[in-house]
Amino acid sequence: MRHLSSSPAAGAPQVTGLRSILALAGLLGALLLVYSPLVASQVYKYRDVNGNLVYSEEKPDAKTTTEAIAVNLEPKAPRIEVDQSINAGHWQFMATNECRCVAQFEVRVLEAQHLAVGVGAVYRATLQANSQQLLAQVDPLADGEPAIKYSWKAILGVPGAQHAPHEPYRAPFAVGASYRITQAYPIRFTHGSPDSQFAVDIALPDGTPVYAAREGTVINLRHDSFRGAASSVMLDQANMIEILHDDGTIAVYAHLHWDSVRVQPGQHVRRGEYIADSGNTGFTTGPHLHFAVIRNAGLQSVSVPIEFSGPAETPVTPQQNAMLTAY
Repeated sequence: MRHLSSSPAAGAPQVTGLRSILALAGLLGALLLVYSPLVASQVYKYRDVNGNLVYSEEKPDAKTTTEAIAVNLEPKAPRIEVDQSINAGHWQFMATNECRCVAQFEVRVLEAQHLAVGVGAVYRATLQANSQQLLAQVDPLADGEPAIKYSWKAILGVPGAQHAPHEPYRAPFAVGASYRITQAYPIRFTHGSPDSQFAVDIALPDGTPVYAAREGTVINLRHDSFRGAASSVMLDQANMIEILHDDGTIAVYAHLHWDSVRVQPGQHVRRGEYIADSGNTGFTTGPHLHFAVIRNAGLQSVSVPIEFSGPAETPVTPQQNAMLTAY
């Protein structure tokens, strides 16, 4: 999903790395997740005045019927990042790709002082699954204290992958069920970026089982978020699963229900396999499933047009406000 950017953060001494995780432009939130240790806390479960199920770290008023839930979740997302260090006087940028797929990295120098590198210098590399690589090594100059400011990003998938499905996609819910499509190309209320242009939003109620639309290998996921709202602070709070297909494209299933993910990174899933429950996490105005297929177009994630399987496997192009039935 996907680049890594971020808010300024301290790196090694006198180093500021602008580092973070790519969100699906205004919609998905962090598709690649920074590794963090086991988290333990308490969450309050209740229904708001509209009957919507809410999970919150803040206890509601005493009049609200509330269930306290102990949360003890271990993030499962792979570590994908660029680290800066100083080794024998050399300033080094090391890329790490713990994902089970290829990842393309780029480091861009924004500011540099007393280092043998110019502003605007760019370093790129394509890393295989579960690998590390030295992206760049920069030598200090002798006339002052070295410092550097840089940005980096990483895009999942083989550069230039072409979308070539063997058949139309299975609607990602139970066979025989029908749900309304609330957003699809060319409508782009919240699908304004290249990686979400052809995404499809389906009005699945919270807790609806989600099934794989195409077989592949799980490469990335998040399962521990219980927050959701139409606010920019929610951009990195969507639970999601990313599945790599045999043509190098990646399916994204997002806004999933808290702790409902039923698969693990590296697991092969079949078309129609139960993988999670729909939810209302991340940047969202209500419960729904965000489904997209993306490819690495060369250091840029772009979504591709998709068709779902209709009666007798006839292709169905998703359209806003149309009902979609799973066959």
